[in-house]
Amino acid sequence: MTGARHPDVDGPLLIDVTPGTPRMRNDVRPLVRILRPELTAEAFDCFAAEAHRQGLVFTAAYLEDGTCAGVATHRTLATSRGRILLVEDLVTDPGHRSTGIGARLLEEVVERARTAGCVAVELDSGVTNHTAHRFYHARQMRIAAFHFRLDGLR
Repeated sequence: MTGARHPDVDGPLLIDVTPGTPRMRNDVRPLVRILRPELTAEAFDCFAAEAHRQGLVFTAAYLEDGTCAGVATHRTLATSRGRILLVEDLVTDPGHRSTGIGARLLEEVVERARTAGCVAVELDSGVTNHTAHRFYHARQMRIAAFHFRLDGLR
């Protein structure tokens, strides 16, 4: 677990949380399940352990009172388009939305992408999540592709 607070940025303490820890169970899991309600607690724990072994990082934003107010899950990938930082989930606790938590998490992953030599930060957002789309557009993110999916493989 690492903590980071940029010296020029007020706001939450950002901590990389490891699967199997109390912070993962009590803080990260409930927030990610807001976006992924189909994940049971057990399924989340299995996913988190496997994805972490594959390079997924769980960065949680903690307020001064110890409340976990948001989470970004992300990993760096080598692609034919160049090295990218892929944000898999970015979620803010509903009670803390529009307070800068999501923006701070996105700033952090962008800075990590720069440090890792990435050419871009990429993420998917559900087609009906217009609030998230406004958030990303306001931060100069653009719609660059359609994401296609084939279900029913098992």
